[in-house]
Amino acid sequence: MRGSFRWALVSAWVFVATAGWSQSLTWLGVLPGGNYSRAHAVSADGAVVVGVSTTGSGERAFRWTRETGMVDLGTFGGNRAEAFGVSADGTVVVGYAYDSSNTDRAFRWTPQTGLQQLVFGVGQSMATGVSADGAVIAGWGSTGAFLWTPSAGAVPLDAPLDGLYGLGVSADGSTVVGSVRQTFSRQAARWTREAGLELLGAFSGSNTHAFAASADGSVVVGRVDTPNGWWQPFRWTRETGMVGLGTLGGNTGTAFGVSGDGSVIVGVSPAFGNSPTAFRWTPTGGMENLNSTYANLLTGLSYLTVARAVSPDGRYIVGVGFNSATERTEAFLLDTGFPLRGDVNRDGCVDDADLLAVLLAFGESGYRAEDIDWNGAIDDSDLLQVLFHFGSGC
Repeated sequence: MRGSFRWALVSAWVFVATAGWSQSLTWLGVLPGGNYSRAHAVSADGAVVVGVSTTGSGERAFRWTRETGMVDLGTFGGNRAEAFGVSADGTVVVGYAYDSSNTDRAFRWTPQTGLQQLVFGVGQSMATGVSADGAVIAGWGSTGAFLWTPSAGAVPLDAPLDGLYGLGVSADGSTVVGSVRQTFSRQAARWTREAGLELLGAFSGSNTHAFAASADGSVVVGRVDTPNGWWQPFRWTRETGMVGLGTLGGNTGTAFGVSGDGSVIVGVSPAFGNSPTAFRWTPTGGMENLNSTYANLLTGLSYLTVARAVSPDGRYIVGVGFNSATERTEAFLLDTGFPLRGDVNRDGCVDDADLLAVLLAFGESGYRAEDIDWNGAIDDSDLLQVLFHFGSGC
């Protein structure tokens, strides 16, 4: 049945010419009464952004779409909340919210359920990462790191991962990354059910912390202290070990986000002096100052200070910057325009090669380039994306 539908789509091929390579920068504003906002995560298609904004009565977690604008997700009776992660389709948001005693409580939010508390009992908790399908949530609390699933609830992680700087989880939910306390330092680490805890190394016994992982957990990014007393972003794979990415010219840098295939990394690194500057790193381009690359999108004295996350395909980047039009520090959504929707092989043209790639992988599972909508399966919806955008950029 799936096969007949697949070929019916091909036989009913409709060429749709869409504008390619369009780039845009959207400032997301603030919640009512607020004067500051920061974005932490973005959905696979760039349609949903989550983060935190001040209000007239404390900080609140927000969910933003172009249609609704910035929406306050509420609290458990306290005066503060923050969203750290979002599922690929934008329907599951995770973070923490204060209860009536102003204690951090890990939450999961969906349009159907609203705000749900994930961990109960004495002590604080935070949810800091979520898998692409929203079914696996990583977090930490007074009793240590935990994994939450709908079937098991919050289960303590059998590893001493320290959530001081948050925990990241891969898109497929298989890998959790963070750091582990050592006698005289913190060490970046990754955990999987199969292999357990793995320390990722350091430079001369220095502190390291991992913030994010690629879709399958094979690429990990974060921050590593350097022998000269500063720190820089790193990229880790089993083959290369921990590799420093350098800086934009200053002494420091941190990588906060990575694309699904591990090829696009974003974060912060001063370009000069001590001014925080948003960066993007790729294997071919190295460290890029986003303010230079996308200068045509910035008006007045606007400036992108920190890039916090990147969409699985590397196209959408979110973070925080200064919006000179409002004279506020605000969350931003940067659409780099690449890759085009349906451009599986990332050659700038949605064509036969992309269609063939999806057809050959049709019916398989896994978060990869052919899984255009990042739902974990190469299926009809991915085929439709290629057909709908066929000819774009060519």
